[in-house]
Amino acid sequence: MTADSDTLRILMIGDVVGRPGRHAVAELLPRLRAAHHVDLVIANGENAAGGRGLTPETARELFACDVDVITSGNHIWRQKEILPMLDSDEPVLRPLNYPAGAPGRGALTWGPVLIVNLLGRMFLDHVDCPFAAVDAILSQEPARCVVVDVHAETTSEKAALAWHLDGRATAVLGTHTHVPTADARILPRGTAFITDVGMVGPRDSILGVRVDKVVNHFRTRLPARFLVAGGPVQFNSVLVEADRSSGRALHITRIDDFVNGSPHER
Repeated sequence: MTADSDTLRILMIGDVVGRPGRHAVAELLPRLRAAHHVDLVIANGENAAGGRGLTPETARELFACDVDVITSGNHIWRQKEILPMLDSDEPVLRPLNYPAGAPGRGALTWGPVLIVNLLGRMFLDHVDCPFAAVDAILSQEPARCVVVDVHAETTSEKAALAWHLDGRATAVLGTHTHVPTADARILPRGTAFITDVGMVGPRDSILGVRVDKVVNHFRTRLPARFLVAGGPVQFNSVLVEADRSSGRALHITRIDDFVNGSPHER
């Protein structure tokens, strides 16, 4: 991380979906990182392996693309081979508020930044309270700069966590819905917030999945094997600029782009 500026620049990349998402990160991230003088790159990788879960291979592919830290969510357990990596020193997080005994960790320090991964409880797994979990980690590991990935279904739960952490976190950034929101703002006490960063995945899809598979599932209610779509890939991210000494956010800006992708890529 650079140390020649009073400003810390953090890029948060939305949910990376399958091979198309990984390829888009590889194509765009080095240029974006250089152009915006980014100090830290965080990417949500819970869908990076075929749209469901993360493997050591796909994690290392993202690290090779200049991602520093990978966060996740409720799909992190889909690929069992990731479990040893979660218990290693590799910078891969699972949500902090899974019960005690779950593999891995839900927070880590990267330079001057404490990165925390939380999972919402509305319409998702039955996990521990994310409010209590983040309060506990902040009391144990105080840091000037704190970035929280809130992987949650409802906008209200994400907003509630952001307001709860206003003034204590540099940024509270929502993931999971794969739909980029237009509400990026700085809360009154200096915390940057956005309801959902979005995704890095096929644009002509339903949340990165082939349209026909999802439509048929809704029409028939029959089980379906969801497959990652192909075609043009959207790249959704946000850039947070913060004061290094205080940890207060100064700006939050959407950075969105596209790559052509392959019509047959999965």
